[in-house]
Amino acid sequence: MSQARSPNCPECDGRLNAHGDETVCGECGLVVAEDRIDRGPEWRSFADDDTNPERTGAPLTRSRHDRGLSTEIGRSTRLKGRKRRQMARLRRQHNRARISSKRERNQVYAFTEIRRLVSRLSLPEQVRDHACSLVRSAQNEDLVRGRSLEGFAAASVYAACRVAGVSRTVDEVTDVARADANEQQAAYDALNRELGLPVGPIDPVEYIPRFASKLDVDASVERRARTLAEEAREAGIATGRNPSGVAAACLYTAARGTDGQLTQRETADVAGVTPVTLRNTYTDLQNQ
Repeated sequence: MSQARSPNCPECDGRLNAHGDETVCGECGLVVAEDRIDRGPEWRSFADDDTNPERTGAPLTRSRHDRGLSTEIGRSTRLKGRKRRQMARLRRQHNRARISSKRERNQVYAFTEIRRLVSRLSLPEQVRDHACSLVRSAQNEDLVRGRSLEGFAAASVYAACRVAGVSRTVDEVTDVARADANEQQAAYDALNRELGLPVGPIDPVEYIPRFASKLDVDASVERRARTLAEEAREAGIATGRNPSGVAAACLYTAARGTDGQLTQRETADVAGVTPVTLRNTYTDLQNQ
């Protein structure tokens, strides 16, 4: 197949060359076309041209009730006396005007709680944005009425972790949340039932890297624990059991096969399960 031929110069039928924003004939120098639009980034700043060359502001985010589009009145140490008090009043009134309804006020409170939970649990921004979207969807479906906003915030963070494949247990979220376990469970059930969350059974392999880091075991023990977790899943041992407990039992079993000094108590504490739960899974792993 022959390659498509580029157009030639209308004057001398010479070869055209594109340089920057102009198309010039290489033979006679005729400017055939020009485009004065600069399609590159515009490094202009209205604040500080010396230290901040960016002109654009912060990107849109789903973790704010207004997507981050509203303006803010800043603070300055140069203002004194009457002018400073006036700007404080303007700032206060402006912040009140940003929230025009009870629905938005609830969103601000829930999103603030979500950001706090994400920070405490060291979760990525993807989980934060998805959790805020779940709260917004729950409001649209009228699921929040009569339920705890703190519970929905915690449940949304846990659900977002499940969807993204980030290993966090219910107890870990509950420990840093302002809602109790019953409020969180009720909100999660409502989200899962009405919104149809795309979540399935948790794979115990997801917990192994984090538990191995907390227990400070060798990489060989972690690799062996991964293999045991996959074998347990294929053999049906992990079915119907706490995945964090299965992961802890796999780590304990792998450490027992080497010179590891892990105890059942410390391994179970890291996973948030009892030594009895760990021991039952450990026995089944030994018998398979």
